[in-house]
Order: sequence, then C-alpha cells, then structure tokens
Amino acid sequence: QVQLVESGGGLVQPGGSLTLSCAASGNSFSIGAMGWYRQAPGKERELVATISSAGPSKYADSAKGRFTISRDNAKNTVYLQMNSLKPEDTAVYYCNGDFYKNYVRFVHWGQGTQVTVSS
Repeated sequence: QVQLVESGGGLVQPGGSLTLSCAASGNSFSIGAMGWYRQAPGKERELVATISSAGPSKYADSAKGRFTISRDNAKNTVYLQMNSLKPEDTAVYYCNGDFYKNYVRFVHWGQGTQVTVSS
C-alpha cells in the first residue's frame, strides 16, 4: 500500500529557513501531482503549493516568493523549501499526492509534520 511520510519540521526563528520532505513508498503505482498543505490551530487546511508530475508548480499567495516546491521522481519525494519564515507560517504541514494503479486514481495524505516559527 501507499504511504507518505513527511519530515523536516521543527522550530525555527522568524526569517529562518526550513526544508520539508515527503517520501512516498509502496509498490505498483505511479504518482501524478503532489502538493503541500498546512493547517493551523482553529483553521481549515489550506493549500500551500502543488507540483505536477512534469514539474510545473503553483503557489498560494502567502507562499509566493518565499517557498519553493520541487520533486525528485526517482526518489518518489516532494520537497518544500521555506525561506523568510513568519510566525503565521506556523502549522502542521501535510503532503499529498495523486496515485494511480491501472489508471485508477487514489489520493493519499501524509500524517503531517509540525512547523513552528517563533522567536
């Protein structure tokens, strides 16, 4: 079965940087678009960035110019490089992806990794 595992979260000071990783594991599947979402306490989960299988990416307005999403298809891993972090970036960050088996689409989510931006 498919599993997504996020890593790289932690505590960082405002203005600092952090890189998150999300590795997909499993057999007999292909991966389409992948994305990063976040959820702060008391708020709904929101999109941060997405990246297609070929590379084109999209960002939420709050992430543009500061965050960069990338992927390594050979490693089945998606990354989120976060720069100039702000306290409002504090949230649990989740990755997801579109997975395909025999052209049937499945959406999977990771368990999340905590990012805390505080001085």
